[in-house]
This record gives sequence, C-alpha cells and structure tokens, in this order.
Amino acid sequence: MSAAVGAPWATGSRLLLDLRRPPLLTRRRPILHLRRRLATSASLNLNPPPPPSDQVRVRFAPSPTGNLHVGGARTALFNYLFARSKGGKFVVRIEDTDLERSTKASEEALLDDLAWLGLNWDEGPSVGGDYGPYRQSERNRLYKEYAEKLLESGHVYRCFCSNEELEKMKEDAKIKNLPPVYMGKWATATNEDINKELGKGTPHTYRFRVPKDGNLRINDLIRGEVTWNLNTLGDFVIMRSNGQPVYNFCVTVDDATMAISHVIRAEEHLPNTLRQALIYKALGFHMPYFAHLSLILAPDRSKLSKRHGATSVGQFKEMGYLPQAMVNYLALLGWGDGTENEFYTLEELVQSFTIERVNKGGAIFDSVKLRWMNGRYLQSLPPNELTRLIGDHWKRSGILNESDGQFVEDAVSLLKDGFDLVPDSHKVLTSLLSYPLHATLASEEAKPVLEDQLSEVAVSLLAAYDSGELTKVLDEGHAGWQTWVKAFGKSLKRKGKSLFMPLRLLLTGKLHGPDMGLSVVLLHRAGVSSIVNPDFGFITLDERFKVLRELDWQSFNADQSALVPATSAVH
Repeated sequence: MSAAVGAPWATGSRLLLDLRRPPLLTRRRPILHLRRRLATSASLNLNPPPPPSDQVRVRFAPSPTGNLHVGGARTALFNYLFARSKGGKFVVRIEDTDLERSTKASEEALLDDLAWLGLNWDEGPSVGGDYGPYRQSERNRLYKEYAEKLLESGHVYRCFCSNEELEKMKEDAKIKNLPPVYMGKWATATNEDINKELGKGTPHTYRFRVPKDGNLRINDLIRGEVTWNLNTLGDFVIMRSNGQPVYNFCVTVDDATMAISHVIRAEEHLPNTLRQALIYKALGFHMPYFAHLSLILAPDRSKLSKRHGATSVGQFKEMGYLPQAMVNYLALLGWGDGTENEFYTLEELVQSFTIERVNKGGAIFDSVKLRWMNGRYLQSLPPNELTRLIGDHWKRSGILNESDGQFVEDAVSLLKDGFDLVPDSHKVLTSLLSYPLHATLASEEAKPVLEDQLSEVAVSLLAAYDSGELTKVLDEGHAGWQTWVKAFGKSLKRKGKSLFMPLRLLLTGKLHGPDMGLSVVLLHRAGVSSIVNPDFGFITLDERFKVLRELDWQSFNADQSALVPATSAVH
C-alpha cells in the first residue's frame, strides 16, 4: 500500500502565522530568482531584474469586464499618489482570467479613463516593462509552473470530487451548523488512489492544504492588526479542473513575481488576504504590505451602485466633468491632509498624500459637492481654455454658428458663474437669448414692478430706441451703455432698483439674471450678426421692442394677475 502524501505544515502544535511587516521601507526585499523548467517565450520574463531594495512598487489591477467604477478610480489614484510620493513605480495589470466576461473594448475603456484622469502608469499595457506580460491571460504558463511547485512540495493536492459531492458536503455542513468548508476527502489520499483516478482521466482541481489549527495575523496599514482563524477556511482550489488558475492564486503569483511592495486595494478584498498569505508562505515569497480602502457609499450609506445614478468615470466624463475635478474629489473620499483645504492639483496631492491619513470608515459619494467642485474648476480655467471648451460646445449643440470670436468670449465671461458643467452652458445661453416677457409679467413677483409705472418707463425706452439713441450707445459697448443709462435714469428721476428692475424686465423679459448692461450689449451684437442659429428662437432687440409696442397697458388693472397682449384683449 502506498504511503499517504504528508502535509508540509508543522504538526502537533498550534500554528501561528504572524505575517505582520516591519515599518515601511525598513526591510530589504529579497531578490526573486525563479527557475524555469519549461521553455519560455521572450515576453514571459521569469527572471526580471530585482528592484532597488527600498523601491515602492504598487499596482492597480482592474478586470476588463465593465466600466471603471469611481471606487476603482479612487483605488488607482491612491496607488498612484503613494507611488509618486515615495519615488516608486505605478504598475497597471489587467486581470482578464474571466474569459467569458472580459473584452478588449472594456480594457481599452479602462485604460482611456485612467489616462484621462492623468494617472499615467510606469509599467503595464501599451507601456511594457521588465516584469511583463501585464495581462493575466498571457501568464498562464507561469501559474501552472508554480502550481506544480506547490504540488511537489505537498502544499496542494489533487482533488477528484465531483460537483455533486461538493454540494453534499455543503448541505451536511449546513445541517450541522458548520462553515461550508471542504472536508479534505482527497487531502490524505494514497498515491495508488490518485494514480487510479488519473488513469481514468477523472477531472480534478488543485486544492491548497490549509492548516487545521492556528490563526493568521497581519498589520494592515489602514486597519491595523487583522486576524483570521484558519479553521474557518478549509482547503481551497487554486487550479480549476479545466486547467485555469483561480483569482487568489494568480494575484499572489503576479504580485510576488512583479516585486509589488504594497498592495493597496478595496476592503472587499480583505478576506482574500488569508488565502493569499498562505500561498505566499508556501512558495517562499515575502509578503507585501497591505492597505485596504473603505468602500465608497451612497448618501443612504448603502454601497454605491447604478441605482444611485452615474458611478463610472466614463459617465462623468460624458456628462462634462473635468478630470482635475474628478481627481480632486476622489482624493477627498477617505483622505485629508488635516487642513481645511479642499482644492488640490494632482501635483499637490502627490506632495501631501500619506497612507497614514487614509480613513478606515466608509466615504459618502456626494454628487452635489462633486458638481459644485467641477464648477469651481471650470471658473478657474484660463479664459482662453474655458472659452474654447464652451464655444466648441455651443457650436456642437447648434445654438451658435461659430465657436470663437468676440461674442463667444464676452458670453463666456458673462455667463460662466451660471453653470457647473460644460453642457449646462447651453441652457444658460439659451436663457439669455430668450424673451419670456408675457410669462414674467403674469407672475406674482412682477406685480410691484408693474405697479411702479412700468408702462411709463416702456414709453421712454421705446422713444430712445426709435430715435436710434439706444442703438448708437450699444454700438459703443458696455461703456456707452453705462453713460446712457445714467442719463436715462436722471431724465425719469429714477435710480437704483426703481430704474434697473423695469429696464431688466423690459429688455430681457426677466426679473433676474447676469449683469444687465453686459447682457443687453450681447443681445445687440447677436442681433446685428449671424452668430446665433435662428432655429433656436432667439428674440432680437428689434423684435423685443415690437412686442413692447403691441402691449395694451390699459388692459392691466389692480384686480388682474396677468397682462395680455392687445390682440388678445380685443377678443
């Protein structure tokens, strides 16, 4: 009878795996010299040059199965900031072992979003590096070799259990109120039993042999000491029956062979650390430092998801958000430098960021604050850059026939405080060009203005326009308007609110808005040029004065809440 395969772990005493690391950058990382018994391709470098002993190397490892979530973007950002603040390397690795869901389009979108945010990577797809390939699908031979090493050392064994048998084990454990862990049927199988199944071609997995007693303890850079009991785990699969490696095995081999010094990732990966730590120890790899970031939460403190609105970087990009605003806001989700400052450039974040100031509590994603912050960034852009952005949008949306020129520059300067997103500038310009006089006159808010002899102001304003006086001063620009309006107010013995509220209502059709003089000058320029697309319902000054002439002021009395045009009053 063949002897049973022995477990490599120490027996007869309680096992304690204390995998806490010393303080940052005080321990030299060993050089990984890896032997290869199989032929390798030139792209699969199993003996990369060792990094400097104190070099920080971090990685962001997304799965190309969807869009870049804001949580993933924050993880990438914190990795980037940590690497740059330590003079280290930021690595991007594509975890595409889920062949059914992974797509090239998703990978390209992820990389485009990272580049849009300004998170340029030192190694990875499209960049290369000494530790490639940087896609897991191109590293399968490496995983298989390390799986064979673990098999030879006794840390893993072949498991021939069928799916039905595994389900039965789960049901039995549930009945006994035990954790649904693998009971180790093949952990002590004889070589004879194993060879018999191999001879029949029975499908099998590779299971990692977990110590049945003891615990594992690490020092998380954000959460402090974290401990797991090993008896809650059970022997876990590292290679599926189809020969494909399991996530936790791939990640461990990749991080070790790419000399990753710090693993900064979401807290949902914290349970994976137990399995990965056991694999590190079994293969003789030194553990990296771990830092697990809190989840990003919705305002109701549930996990942020699609039901809460936009959640991907691509969506925010399409909505008109600026990359610098996104980076700034994401950095504040769970981190702060201890000051009241809320605005940072990417370079300032690199200078200020420390992992010690990352909070372990969940961070609330406030879309209102993000929008406000984006507005501040828009307003702080250099005038020529902001004008280009907004002018291009106005022309693209069809409201203007040109994207640059004096009208565009003056309109952007006048209206920039009225929107937080580039697409919203369309509504602000449309509002400026509109003339909702009748609706405003019918409002309760307009009643005091009407009662303050609005019709008399209208008569004098019409006279100034008909004589050509107003047109002449508007041709002179804002300075001409300012001189004229003072004289106009003096002639009516009006000033302040009693002058400007009637003028605003009569000329713009509204009671509120941006600077009235600048607005009227812009309206005049738009009317004497062809810059505004006529299909957008722009009412020129000439057309506005025609409306004023047709108003039957006598039809209004104190009992009415609305003023109607003369044509309506007749009927």
